[in-house]
This record gives sequence, structure tokens and C-alpha cells, in this order.
Amino acid sequence: MTREARDTGRAADRAADGRRPLWRERDFGVFWAAQTLSVLGDSFALIALPLLVLEATGSIARMGLLTAAGGAAAVLAAVFAGAVVDRVDRRRLLIGCDLVRMVLYGLIPLVWLLGPQVWLLYAVLPLCEAVGMFFAVGYVTVVRSLVGTEQLTEANGRLNATAAAAGVLGPLCAGVVAAWSGPAAAVGVDAASFGVSAALVALVRFRPRPAVDREPDERPGLWRDLRAGVAFLRGHPVLRALTVLLCCFSFLTLGLNDLVIYHLKHDLGHDDGTVGTVMAVGALGTITGALLVARTRRLLGFGRTWTGAVAVCGLAFAGLGRAGDVPTVALLSAAFLACVGMAGTCSMSLRQEVTPEHLLGRVTAAYWTLQYSAAPVGAALLTWAAEERGTAPVALVAGACCVLIAVAALFTPVRRAGRA
Repeated sequence: MTREARDTGRAADRAADGRRPLWRERDFGVFWAAQTLSVLGDSFALIALPLLVLEATGSIARMGLLTAAGGAAAVLAAVFAGAVVDRVDRRRLLIGCDLVRMVLYGLIPLVWLLGPQVWLLYAVLPLCEAVGMFFAVGYVTVVRSLVGTEQLTEANGRLNATAAAAGVLGPLCAGVVAAWSGPAAAVGVDAASFGVSAALVALVRFRPRPAVDREPDERPGLWRDLRAGVAFLRGHPVLRALTVLLCCFSFLTLGLNDLVIYHLKHDLGHDDGTVGTVMAVGALGTITGALLVARTRRLLGFGRTWTGAVAVCGLAFAGLGRAGDVPTVALLSAAFLACVGMAGTCSMSLRQEVTPEHLLGRVTAAYWTLQYSAAPVGAALLTWAAEERGTAPVALVAGACCVLIAVAALFTPVRRAGRA
């Protein structure tokens, strides 16, 4: 069969299914652009905030404490996020979250004009992470309303791929801006990006959610909503196992970004520009993983793709602390982020596929609440241990534990998750 015939056949199949190629979906395209721009700016803060702390205090433990504070705020917000997302207009919620983060991040460069104010970071980042959790839960729930269930993995892969592409340019630019004008100026770029993202999301038309009737005795409430999400996770064998495994994985890896920045600046003696370059190369790995995930999942199935990706994450993490030159750090970072992207896209797509529409926000919120519940403590411990014992032994132990998580997954229903 010729290539033209195959393409014609695929187009006919899409027409028969009532689906169009993603590049022809106008609303998905606008949403896609909004998220890409948002990530482009957000990657500035990913580098700039730890650099601000390190510049002012010289301590990786203080960097880890900031990461932990942000993570704890996100976990607390996740408890409420599902109930809110399943009840409000999701488009307005996404726009509001972007605008709030624009204002909060915009405060940092303004205040920094008067001199370093580390306390402000510990106030702003937790608030932004909490608002970001509401945005993230809403983001997950609206993708399906834009593309439908059949194209979820492809859509998530494309969103992650272009977000990672923006993540390549963002760290490079952030490193340059931080080297020339200071890290605070880079945070200002992040604030502006949220304003652009909000304007684009305002142009997107989401499909209306189906109406779901409640039982006569079922009344809305925070505890009832959280329990409904947890009950669904507990009742689904694969999601139940993934929640436990990812809780352990997040505990070990939330502080990785701080560890890499500290290793480059403190252990290897490089400047902010080098940090941005390494982060950009790492983002190239995320692009690779996002572009390969749909095909890999179709070929190997969910279980093999997820466990293999987590295992490679552990091996890359174990080697990061012993990497004695910048190219090796960049290569290992790229391998880690590529596999994190593959595993994350797989688990998110599976959750979107199997969860009823009216429960999607609550299930996502419960999933992330449980997944990240221990992560802030892990980030604080990881960075404290790195300051006390050095980055090499800490990375080796944490990486080995990640490999053990992949091995443990082989004894759970994750291994038997099929090709669908």
C-alpha cells in the first residue's frame, strides 16, 4: 500500500469516527498556545527563585525549604481543588488562576528593587503553588472536553512536547537574564507570561459538561468530595497502585531541581548562565519523552512503559551527584526528565480515560493530594542531607530507591495494565 493510500485511509477512519486531526481543532490550538507561553515564562521562575535564595543565603537547605513550603501549599490546595473544579466554570477558573499568579510573581521584582527580601519568596511561592494546583486540576479536566477520549494520549503528548520546547528556550533566556539583570528580573518575565496565557484561555470555547443528577441524599461537601475521589482511586487497581508508588517517587525527587542547581554552582563552580543551559538541555529530554510516549505506550503497553521510565529515572538520578562535568550533568538531567515526562503522561492519560467526567476533578485532586503528601518533607530532607553529606551520596541513594519503586511496580496491577 502506498503512503498516499495509507494517509487517505487514516483520514477516512477519522471522518468515520467524527474526529479531526488535532492541528485542525481551533480551540485545542489556542489552548495549546496558551499553555506553551505559560510554561515558557514559568521556566524562568523554576531557575530564578532557587537562584535568588542561593544568592542571598548560599544554602541549599534554604532552597529545599522553599521548595518544601511550595509543595506543602500545593498539597493543601489539592484537598479543596477537586470540589471547586467540579462545581465552577473551568474556563473562568483557569483565567483567574493565571491573573492571580501574574500579580503575585510581579511583586517579587518590584520589591527586590529595594534589596533582597527572602521572606517574600516564602510568602509568594506557597500562594502561587496553591493557585497553581487549582489551575493544574482544572487543566487536566478540560483537555478531554477539547479533544475527546480517543485522542487524549496524543493531545497530552503534544501539550507536554511543546511545553518542553518552551522549557528549552525559557531556561536559556532565564540564565542570560539572571546573569545580566539578576534573577528577580527573570521572575518578572514569568509574571508577564501568565497575563498572556489568561488572554488566550479567554478565547477558548470548551464543550459543556454533561449534567449528572445527584442521589436525593447526596449533598455537596468538602469531605464527601474528597472521599469520593479517594474511593474511586481505591476501587481502581491500577490507579490505587500508581498512587502509592508515585507518593514514594515524589518524596524522593521533588528536591531534584535544587540539587542540580547546587551541584552546578557549588560543587562545579559554574555561573547562572550554565545553570540555564543545563536546564534547557534537560527540557530537550522532556520533548523527546513527550513525542515518544504515545507510540511507546501503543507498542509496549502501559505497564512496561511506566515501569521502564521510572527505572531509567532512578539510574539517571543516581549518577547526577557524581557527574564531574557540565555535559554529563546535562545528559543525565535530560534522561531523567524524558522518562518523568513519559511516565507522567501515561499515568495522567490513563486517569483521564477511566474516570467519569463528573468525578474527574475530585479524582485528580485526590490523586495529587496523596501523591505529593510526603513530597515536601522529602525535598527538605534531600537538600539538608546534600548540604551535610554532599550531593553524590544523596543522589546515589535516592536514585537507587527510585529503581526499587520500578521493581515494586512489577508486583502490582501496574505490570498487567494492557496496551489500551
